[in-house]
Amino acid sequence: FWVRIISNKNIYFSERKERQCPPFSHSEWIKFAIFALIVRPKKKKLQMSKHITEEQRYAISMILQIPMSKKAIAEAIGVDKSTVYREIKRNCDARSGSYSMELAQRKADRRKQQKHRKEVLTPAMRKRIIKLLKKGFSPEQIVGRSRLEGIAMVSHETIYRWIWEDKRRGGKLHKYLRRQGRRYAKRGSKNAGRGFIPGRVDIDERPEIVELKERFGDLEIDTIIGKNHKGAILTINDRATSRVWIRKLSGKEAIPVAKIAVWALRKVKNLIHTITADNGKEFAKHEEIAQKLEIKFYFCKPYHSWERGANENTNGLIRQYIPKGKDFSEVTNKQIKWIENKLNNRPRKRLGYLTPNEKFKQIINQNSVAFAS
Repeated sequence: FWVRIISNKNIYFSERKERQCPPFSHSEWIKFAIFALIVRPKKKKLQMSKHITEEQRYAISMILQIPMSKKAIAEAIGVDKSTVYREIKRNCDARSGSYSMELAQRKADRRKQQKHRKEVLTPAMRKRIIKLLKKGFSPEQIVGRSRLEGIAMVSHETIYRWIWEDKRRGGKLHKYLRRQGRRYAKRGSKNAGRGFIPGRVDIDERPEIVELKERFGDLEIDTIIGKNHKGAILTINDRATSRVWIRKLSGKEAIPVAKIAVWALRKVKNLIHTITADNGKEFAKHEEIAQKLEIKFYFCKPYHSWERGANENTNGLIRQYIPKGKDFSEVTNKQIKWIENKLNNRPRKRLGYLTPNEKFKQIINQNSVAFAS
């Protein structure tokens, strides 16, 4: 018993010294003795567990009655400090904020039961899932959109399990997934710093309001190249609504890119504020685009493709319909328009599972009301 007290006293007394606590009272010695009795000395390089046991919950409830930090508690019971923070936050009393072993254990047992409770995938759900998968929705989008519309739906994990079970039986549902189960490949930025562009304005000079993604009209622009550099596609994204414009290019030269960009945005010209691009030479005519659309044009830093996150994500979505290795000269304008329509009517998680078109209308209506008032 006293060996346990001695083995844990260094942690305890160092905490008290830092907090400038007074000497032990009689009751504190009793609590400390209980603490030392139920807590095993921490061994160095012990593999930390992410799961709290009933014994550890009892230890936490006792130690919280004496002045010790969460970090010291974690060291004493042999878990990571984030595990202790999470345990107390999830299992404390909602009203008083106090922590007790009995309540914490009941909450943990209840969550465990709910986790292992099998969800029922009804025929109506299966029918809706298949319908939305064929429309290009991901399982997360199916669940989010269904709940937004007040339609009962299982979790996205259950949908994934059903899809993989279907695949094992020889089914084809997995073919409708964006990556069809393939792992994400690490992507480089080999084309990010591709040359000097006259009159280039750096992204550091872009207004801070663009980062907020609250207004329509802050766009990102990029190109996708086909197999053997045959054909190209121009993509333009709105940062706030995720709305996309996709156009086929006759060539990747700066002049046709500028003409197509201006033509694609002609109907929303009065709503555009900024455009951000990478450092590709196809945007060398950026001043012409800025002049005709009456906007500001900015460039990302070399090798910083994440500064155009919306564009990069959309290019990945387009690859679901036009895979790598495809000759873009074989893709028709009708197909391009079909893909654009698909993406603009697909719900997005970051939009609260609204579609880009719905979010666009929402922002425009809000601005109209604000302007009228």
